[in-house]
Amino acid sequence: MRQSTSSPAPVAAPRYAERLTLPWWAWPAGLAVAGLLAAELWLGASGVRAWLPFVLLIPAAVAGLAWLGRIRVAVRDGELWVDDAHLPVRYVADVVPLDTAGRREVLGVGADPLAFVVQRPWVGGAVQVVLADPADPTPFWVVSTRRPVALATAILAARDAG
Repeated sequence: MRQSTSSPAPVAAPRYAERLTLPWWAWPAGLAVAGLLAAELWLGASGVRAWLPFVLLIPAAVAGLAWLGRIRVAVRDGELWVDDAHLPVRYVADVVPLDTAGRREVLGVGADPLAFVVQRPWVGGAVQVVLADPADPTPFWVVSTRRPVALATAILAARDAG
């Protein structure tokens, strides 16, 4: 009797993956602010007021800093994923890599209010993904990235491959 050696189909590796983490200096700064606030609330008191601000505020600061650096950007399975949002690349008309000045211009005074924007101020670059979906009122996406050219290339390659 022959045994079947079929294995599940391999999952395609992401063409691009990035996590928009906080810079290293944000962690000590955030923890220092939480520590100062806890010390301000303590102010030499005894009992519960001596330790409760530290027990609550330091972990809250860690959770807040981790939450700020949670956004993931990926191109996989024919879609652009930005956190929980995803865009099939077949609807992409063009992708424009942006530096800091270009991002400022796209998101500045004349910005389109219908645009989908995920921007992190501590990340200098971004991409503008122009959409070609007549059923979608969103004209474009602006997504922060540390490697705008690599992300733009990955999106266009996924679009052209599909």
